Amino acid sequence: MFRWYVGMVVVAEIAVLLLFLLLAVPDYLVLVLAPVVPVTVILALIVRSRRDALARAAWRLSPERITGYRTRVKLKDSPEDISRSIVERTAEIRRSLEEEPDSEVRLEMCALGYRACVNDMITLTNLVNELTPNAPFVRRITLRRARKRAIEALSATRQALPPGLLRAEHQERQ
Repeated sequence: MFRWYVGMVVVAEIAVLLLFLLLAVPDYLVLVLAPVVPVTVILALIVRSRRDALARAAWRLSPERITGYRTRVKLKDSPEDISRSIVERTAEIRRSLEEEPDSEVRLEMCALGYRACVNDMITLTNLVNELTPNAPFVRRITLRRARKRAIEALSATRQALPPGLLRAEHQERQ
């Protein structure tokens, strides 16, 4: 279909050039317009190769390749990013607990999420302790504020969790 359209355009361009020659249009105008035909063919070939490349890439795409994709460069999270992540996840845990406080599965998932937040809090604390000695005054304040926000969010979430939820699983494992 694409070839048909390109062929029609090229034939129309050649017909217009021949018409200009027959109507006694000045030769320099015909010479200026003559490169239009090869340029059209070249542009059509470029467009076709790009379109085919996209089609081949889409054809090779599979769910395994999508799920297996990993970024090549692992960006190190800043303390502010880790703190923001902890605050967002703990807020989501509290919201989830308010919606269905009696759902056993939801309680287990919230406990797992809380443990992940605690692990991130340990990472945040280590990162802040590592960066604080060499940081300028304003940076130290922002680092401490990020840690404090995360601590407050974890504390509020811990209070929202049912009593004994985290201890019960620990005793089951022993």
